[in-house]
Amino acid sequence: MSANSLSVAFKEWSAVCRALAAGRQSVILRKGGIAEVGGEFRPEHARFLLYPTHFHEQQRLGIKAEFLPLLDAAEAERPPAGVVRISHWAEVTAVRFADSLDDALALDAHHILSEETVLQRFAYRRPGLYVLDVTVRPLPAPIEITETPEYAGCKTWVELREPVVTG
Repeated sequence: MSANSLSVAFKEWSAVCRALAAGRQSVILRKGGIAEVGGEFRPEHARFLLYPTHFHEQQRLGIKAEFLPLLDAAEAERPPAGVVRISHWAEVTAVRFADSLDDALALDAHHILSEETVLQRFAYRRPGLYVLDVTVRPLPAPIEITETPEYAGCKTWVELREPVVTG
């Protein structure tokens, strides 16, 4: 694989992907998920494609009201069932762990998540959240991939079958 292509994708809410792509969000807040090794998120990759997920009601309740138009736009342009449209990639510029709730809440201006979502994610299992500072760039052209069974499910990282040219 060349330096100008990626085959790993990071699953994130479609509204968050749109906010990152539009420069309205500059961090990713992450907690371990059930499919993570040891139940803990680890930023395994410094560069990755943004793989938008569509859990409409969860997102509607989980983002700040002023950012609901991003979710509405994502839903309006949602590809057919079984298809994932990838249009951007990200590079992690810093990683830190917010181990105090005050530190996590102080990030409010850098993301679109509601305070309730941040509180829930912070408190899940063990207190704390990983904070990934990212720079997001568009692909030369959006691509559509078929969502296969190995891409589905509650996981953070997806290894795509084919690398995607990033520029």
